[in-house]
Amino acid sequence: PGVKITEEGARFHSYVNGEKILLTPEHSIQVQRQLGADLIVVLDECTPFHVDKDCTARSMQLSHRWAIRSREEFERGDDGSQALYGIVQGGVYEDLRRESAQFVADQPFFGQAIGGSLGSDKSQMREVAGWARRHLRDDRPTHLLGIGGLRDIWEGVAMGIDTFDCVHPTRLARHAGALCRPWENEGREHLNLKNARFREDLTPVDERLSVPASNQFSRAYIHHLFKAGETLGGQLLAIHNIAFLSWMVGEIRHSIRTGTFAEEFKRWTGNSAR
Repeated sequence: PGVKITEEGARFHSYVNGEKILLTPEHSIQVQRQLGADLIVVLDECTPFHVDKDCTARSMQLSHRWAIRSREEFERGDDGSQALYGIVQGGVYEDLRRESAQFVADQPFFGQAIGGSLGSDKSQMREVAGWARRHLRDDRPTHLLGIGGLRDIWEGVAMGIDTFDCVHPTRLARHAGALCRPWENEGREHLNLKNARFREDLTPVDERLSVPASNQFSRAYIHHLFKAGETLGGQLLAIHNIAFLSWMVGEIRHSIRTGTFAEEFKRWTGNSAR
């Protein structure tokens, strides 16, 4: 709502002062360059899940044209300090995913990212991401946009995804969710520290992690912070959750190096790697 998509770019109003803003592929690259990000992405349109195939195809082709403009702008000012990723679109349609993946693979991007609508549930997400991944290059880093659940990361790595981004750890923290080892918690990926059972639990959130937010504050204390409406609770859990994910992906890298990925995959997900 409030955004108009045209060949030129995306036009919308600033939520700060109502100013009209036109975000073009060129401007998108310029902003990311000024922010100093190491890895930046082309401008693309992410269609909703329910959009039909014709609309998805038109949007995909527009994203491809924007990607070329993004790349050309990137190349004009490339000083070697940043790297550009192309993005695969195509919604939930296998042939469109194949076409978009082949487009990205044929362009001289540093890396490749899988984006857009990935379906209505976890099963379809894995299927759609798999369609795209099969047609991407193995000699480039591959990123999965907007996905960050524990099982999602293990599943993604199993299909050849290298990196992920998601608001999951901080969003979960705002609602008192603390990431945990599933095999120690009846398959659950997180604990809800608002639950009454943590009111007198004096154990740390996770004493095996190295950050104070995990090993120096009790579950009872954080439970109290949320009950009292103190924002410190969410801050501590955000730090814990990010530390937990950093530790977990370190475990993934170690399992790949030591040839134990299949065993660790099963421990974390409860399933065998496909």
